[in-house]
Amino acid sequence: MTWTRFLDSFTCKGHRRPVILLSCVLSVAFFSPLMAADRVVGANATLDIEPGARSAALGSATMAVDGDYLGLMSNPYQLANVNYAWASFSHTEYYEDTKYDYASAVVPLGKGDGLGLSFSRFGADDIPYIKEGEPLPEGSNYNTLSIADWVFSATFGHRLNDRLELGIGFHGLYREIDQTGWGFRGDAGLRVRAIDELYFSTFLKGWTSSATSWESGEFEYSSPELYIAASYSLPVPYLYGRLNLYWQGAELLHREARDMDFETDKDRGKRVWEDPLDWLSGGHGGIEYAFDFGLSLRAGLSSFTTFQSVTAGAGLTIAKFVKIDYAFESHPVLSPVHRVSVSVSPYLFSHAPRQGTPEAASAYSRILTEETDEDASYEEMEKETYEGAPPVEEEPVSEEALDKASESNSAQVPAAETVPEESETSSVPPVGGAVIETDDEVLE
Repeated sequence: MTWTRFLDSFTCKGHRRPVILLSCVLSVAFFSPLMAADRVVGANATLDIEPGARSAALGSATMAVDGDYLGLMSNPYQLANVNYAWASFSHTEYYEDTKYDYASAVVPLGKGDGLGLSFSRFGADDIPYIKEGEPLPEGSNYNTLSIADWVFSATFGHRLNDRLELGIGFHGLYREIDQTGWGFRGDAGLRVRAIDELYFSTFLKGWTSSATSWESGEFEYSSPELYIAASYSLPVPYLYGRLNLYWQGAELLHREARDMDFETDKDRGKRVWEDPLDWLSGGHGGIEYAFDFGLSLRAGLSSFTTFQSVTAGAGLTIAKFVKIDYAFESHPVLSPVHRVSVSVSPYLFSHAPRQGTPEAASAYSRILTEETDEDASYEEMEKETYEGAPPVEEEPVSEEALDKASESNSAQVPAAETVPEESETSSVPPVGGAVIETDDEVLE
């Protein structure tokens, strides 16, 4: 059903049958050499290198990390949530001057669809060598060579409904060592939103099989591998951020794939149905706290079997269109690795985020807005209390009370005393401290 829906996105309903027939023919043509091929472990292992600094700092739990567009080879279904175009770059230096450079670009194809293209090179340059039979050169006058793996990938993500997201990727590899070779691998993944911010993912690596054809005529392949992963996000408004948890399990079907990791005990590496606890210990994961103002702090383990595989890192989002990430990775045997990656969005550089997208307003700005509204409402309340209060109505005074007050004032003021005519307004302070103003009148 999933493959049929995928074909429907590229073909008309009435023309699906020729496309399916063509796919079957190509599959037979590609898999026919596998009958005489050698089954190996880790064919095209360059495709499994972690390129992104964010996922690397989280223990390389890439299949569970969303929004890391440098992890397209292990997480194609995240393209279903692409809202803007992004260009990403990463650089990693290993021991003995071995370098890994990776570049990717993602573009939205509409609501719930996204396309990603990536290109990478893993290799070493300026390696001295001496041809067989030649004498040793004097000084540093050596001949040099380069060895490298070049990988080109195309990935596609599609949202099936509000809870399901599908991802498919195709990878081609060109290898140049002592002889040249070509490799190919196809992957597929599915992610489901269980409840709220809890996601579960499954990833089938090499559903086409991971195959390599060498210049010598040798053909190698690796069997498909199945993984599961999970992620959970918890908002923490009092600390102005969000806590994210990521976990990725070990390979489910073949224990040979686990032997390539950090396993040191020969008894380890069993299948999940043989020893579930052993399978759980072979996973890896990480924890991330993302502040609303753009800073993220991360830590993880590349393998739960040893605490010598600690990873850590940080990330910073600048003006919403630039993301810079750093990762430190320790290793129980090899030297530590430092990884740096940068992502840039050309659209967000020249345009404001569209309404309705997560980039439009961060939780931090929403909190500030809510506080401002509360202050404004409080000021309005005070204004209504002290300035907008209704006037106090005075009780009407009867004529008898006015006559009594007039008689009292007349008795207290002498009759001969008059108001000076020069003053237009005069006042006579009666008993009690009140002031009575009159206009050229004589108080009697």
